[in-house]
Amino acid sequence: MFKSVRSFLTACVLATFVVLPGQANAGTPEDLNVDSKQALAILVKANPIAAVMSKKAKATLIFPNVVKAGLIFGGAYGEGVLLKGAQFDGYFNSVTVSFGWQAGAQSYGYVVFLMSEKAIQYVRDTHGLEIGVGPTVVMVDEGSAKNLTSSTLKHDAYAFIFDQQGLMASLSIEGTKISRIKK
Repeated sequence: MFKSVRSFLTACVLATFVVLPGQANAGTPEDLNVDSKQALAILVKANPIAAVMSKKAKATLIFPNVVKAGLIFGGAYGEGVLLKGAQFDGYFNSVTVSFGWQAGAQSYGYVVFLMSEKAIQYVRDTHGLEIGVGPTVVMVDEGSAKNLTSSTLKHDAYAFIFDQQGLMASLSIEGTKISRIKK
């Protein structure tokens, strides 16, 4: 079927970028709005720190379903919304590209709480956000969440990953770009 390792890897990368967007696409704006509010409710119910942040955040980027797959090369794709107060303030996609030791597939949701007007303005001015560029984004896991209180929230943005399903082993370099899309 495959004549070389190189053609196999090329097929894997192409499959990742062809298959993932369709599976992580929420469909209509109404579907994405409903899925996003439901995902935020699940996170807030399961994580007390996320509940505090949801009340203090100036805006929230919500990606209810991101699908990730990889074998050496990998990628992830999902669509989400920017929620400012109770209003939907734009639609975004999240694209991750990775390279390194990795194998598997998984889906997950993630939420980025934007804690300052500076962070919101950055998302609007750049039409998106690159994790690692611009405002400081802190990835919150169970260990670091124990040290966060409403008085220690000092960064521009906090990201929570939740509802992970599937199996993905990874030791890789990756970058994520969040971009505004039209829905």
